[in-house]
Amino acid sequence: MSVRKKLTTTYDPERTIQPIYTSGDVALDREGRILATCLGEEALLTDLGTGELLARIEGDGEVLTTLSLTPSASHLIACSRSLSMKMYALQHSENDTPLVNASLLRTLKPHTTPVITAAVDSSGTLLATGGADGVLKVWDIRGGYVTHTFRGHAGVISALHFFEVSAAEHDKNTKSNKKRRSRSDLQRDEDTSKCHDSGAAFRLASGSEDGKIRIWDLAKRKSVATLDSHVSVVRSLDYSADSHTFVSASRDKTAIVWDARTWKSRKVMPILESVEAVGLLEEGTLLYAGGERGRLRIWNVETGREVTKEQEAGGEGHGIVHVLQSFSQRFLLSVHADQSLILHSTASLSKIPSDVLIEPLPIIRRISGTHDEIIDLAYVTPDRALLALATNSEDIRLVSLASSKSDSLSATSARYFGADVALLEGHEDIIICLSVDWSGCWLATGAKDNTARLWRIDHASNLYQLYATFTGHAESIGAISLPSSAPPQNPSERTNPLEHTPPFLLTGSQDRTIKRWNVPKTSTSSSRALYTRKAHDKDINAISLSSTSSLFASASQDRTVKIWSTEEGEVQGILRGHRRGVWSVVFAPKDTPPISGENGPASSNRGLVLTGSGDKTVKIWSLNDYSCLRTLEGHTNSVLKVLWLPTTSSSITLNASASSTRPPLIASAGGDGLLKVWDASTGEVAATLDNHTDRIWALTVNPDTGMLVSGGGDSVVTFWKDTSSETAAKTSAAATKRVEQDQELQNHIHRGDYREAITLALALNHPARLLSLLQGVVDTQPREAGSISGSTAVDQVLGSLGDEQLLSLLARARDWNTNARTCAVAQRVLGVVVRSYGAERLAGLGKRRGGREVVEALRVYTERHYRRIEELWGESWLVEFLLGEMEQLGVAGERGGAEDVVGAEGGGGGDVVMVE
Repeated sequence: MSVRKKLTTTYDPERTIQPIYTSGDVALDREGRILATCLGEEALLTDLGTGELLARIEGDGEVLTTLSLTPSASHLIACSRSLSMKMYALQHSENDTPLVNASLLRTLKPHTTPVITAAVDSSGTLLATGGADGVLKVWDIRGGYVTHTFRGHAGVISALHFFEVSAAEHDKNTKSNKKRRSRSDLQRDEDTSKCHDSGAAFRLASGSEDGKIRIWDLAKRKSVATLDSHVSVVRSLDYSADSHTFVSASRDKTAIVWDARTWKSRKVMPILESVEAVGLLEEGTLLYAGGERGRLRIWNVETGREVTKEQEAGGEGHGIVHVLQSFSQRFLLSVHADQSLILHSTASLSKIPSDVLIEPLPIIRRISGTHDEIIDLAYVTPDRALLALATNSEDIRLVSLASSKSDSLSATSARYFGADVALLEGHEDIIICLSVDWSGCWLATGAKDNTARLWRIDHASNLYQLYATFTGHAESIGAISLPSSAPPQNPSERTNPLEHTPPFLLTGSQDRTIKRWNVPKTSTSSSRALYTRKAHDKDINAISLSSTSSLFASASQDRTVKIWSTEEGEVQGILRGHRRGVWSVVFAPKDTPPISGENGPASSNRGLVLTGSGDKTVKIWSLNDYSCLRTLEGHTNSVLKVLWLPTTSSSITLNASASSTRPPLIASAGGDGLLKVWDASTGEVAATLDNHTDRIWALTVNPDTGMLVSGGGDSVVTFWKDTSSETAAKTSAAATKRVEQDQELQNHIHRGDYREAITLALALNHPARLLSLLQGVVDTQPREAGSISGSTAVDQVLGSLGDEQLLSLLARARDWNTNARTCAVAQRVLGVVVRSYGAERLAGLGKRRGGREVVEALRVYTERHYRRIEELWGESWLVEFLLGEMEQLGVAGERGGAEDVVGAEGGGGGDVVMVE
């Protein structure tokens, strides 16, 4: 009869979705594939094609203000509020793992005030920095020194842009002044332009908060033009060599087109919004602009008319703060105030008539720089291929969970893990809760706008539509639930869930009422509440339907949970016992085994209910008598989410031993940032999972794979893989291997193969076996001639160890040396080591990790043993005197001398070796 053993529960964070951008600068390489972003004090490099994190560069503790990437992505320059500028050299991996190794080249202090803006020239050799002090500096990136310092702006420098003018134009302006310049000036100009193409001359344009723009000639080292037409902060500059056009944009809601040959204004274009980014497209014939409205708009430079159709302004926080252009990939990357990044295709702009209005630029992809505070999440689609996130905003984000990668930047290929697939827009305030039906095709959301909405998720066709809106609550909707039970096997509802809406929807609100809604058959039909019940005395936090949908539970801040009949909306029972508000409630699955309560076995025929509360406890309730079966304590803060883990998922049975069994498990997420897995049958913690730095609001599980997903206030989504089976297999394999190695060690000892025995004992970390082996050698009588330990073979082994083995042996000798019973073995080992290895070799061990502590401990205890032997030797003279006197009296008889007494009492003291 086989014995069934309990399976150890373990979870590991398999993957995470983490923020890549919070605020500050964003940069692209020349190919438009490597994205550099600021994440607080850190700088991140991400592959736009695959979404992989290439490098994470730690900061100096202060938030980054600017970030610059050279066009070839060979260097990264980051400036922070600590007034420091760090230059990094980037080395790209050539193997299959596209990681980037960033090594710090130098740290500089560019300005006496924080750097506000920076720009890199097209060659990637020059860097311009503009500070809050109005000073502009140009740096040689490779050399790390200042090549130019320009002064002239009266305020903060807010925009910088390098550009090139033709050699003919440069020579025209230079010839008249060349004769008046000194030889040192000409040599300095030659040094400045070494790294640039001799066919062009470089200029630098700078704009400041006083509205003025200055054009600097790097060769002449002075301003060649001052453009004074804006009346507010200049935010963006661009230049087109094809049409000799220079454009500037300001927060005065205008963009000005300049003739770069005469620096006269060609046209003032009223943008009618505070402009943050502007640029030239299609050889300077078109202009893009983005600002506070959050929409990219295209203008005809010649006519000054907008060529994109009118667009509805974005909501609060959607404003554009920066736009980057990729010429090779033909897209614009707009950076928004809500930390989102959007890729817009410019391929359609190649040939457009000047008198035809075009649609807004097609969106290639959306990238969430950060998901902000994740309030709730759920798997959607039948194959659980997407994750719906409620992220402290009025929109729902659908994120891909696909593991495949694509190098394409097209919208249809943006299916790498963590990629934004769609944005469900419709709510007018923050979404608080969401629920998904059994099929994953229907998603319900509740928000602070007092409405609930039902969404149709057709992932195969890339259609994500609002199906119905439910209006009737007087305050925010904080709880929502769709039926989770699947219809019978045969009906069409099961085979084609997209064409069959859920039968009903339950909502709970801060107005303390619960409503049941019948879902309309068509999206055009109106929806009315079937019934409304005054449910609780305070806010309703959660609603859960039973597996049969005949009952539902509501949890409230009034510290109670009520059980209701779904059809009539009548209270069936009340669960009382929590000392604080109840945040989460969920019914147990129908296949959950019976659970014994704290007072003995309890029947669970009608089912079980799990609750989590602000009193830091999790409770399991019986629906037979509405009593609490178990109270689980372990969290140090409020329990915000609870759920039952599946007992038949594929991850549980994969590679599991037939003689292993698993108890019913539950998971709880707390305000302490910890995720705990509990054994429901015993009430003990089976595992504590830690990968969040803030409270965990959201928790869900994949019923097919058992994958746990948690999300919290730190904007991190963690996917926890159930590794119980793998852990059990590894433990069993390790135990088997250890038994085999133990037997091998015994065989070596039995054969007298000391080299293999000692080496294996050190490798297996068997100090007891090693001590027993060496003790037997030390006690061997008679000792082999010339041996220190007692055996010349052992001396040879101990005298030919590697550094790691030698340090491990000395660590064991240190432990043995602290005990009077085993110090003789330790001293014999030290005797062999000191006589077999040179002073340089032993000194080198002290420099290794932990070596200094080992040597120091050996010295201290060896000195103690030496003092003990000296004291014993001094006392031996008294013994010798007494024995002599006793012999004279004829009492002692035939006895040995004092040397024998000392030898008997010394316990091997003659083997003490001083360690200097």
